[in-house]
Amino acid sequence: MTRSNISGEAPDEARKRGLKRMSEVYGWEMSDGPGDYFAHTADQVFGNVWAREGLSDRDRRLILLGALAASNNIDVAEIQAGAALGNGELTPEQLEEISLFLCYYIGWPQGSKMHFMFGEVIKKHRKQK
Repeated sequence: MTRSNISGEAPDEARKRGLKRMSEVYGWEMSDGPGDYFAHTADQVFGNVWAREGLSDRDRRLILLGALAASNNIDVAEIQAGAALGNGELTPEQLEEISLFLCYYIGWPQGSKMHFMFGEVIKKHRKQK
């Protein structure tokens, strides 16, 4: 398996740390995957970037949701919104407020897409509870 470890720790330890962080961030159990793309995602993005001190997971999630909205990545934002609700980082009311706020900064049409997507995520979340 390809590894992307640049921290100097044993590759298996970097992967374990990355998978653990991915599971915490998304709220479901992550298993190992093949190839360089997965290696960089697990080992670097989650094992290093999401594990850094200085910002909470909620802070990172808010920044990520704004970036995804601004770049029209609504499908990826949907995954992040669901994880934020599932992990208790954001409430349904906060997601609705985020979409309204975004309307003014990224444009009404794009913010509206986020609003309607958040509505669907909220419905799914409430059904699961």
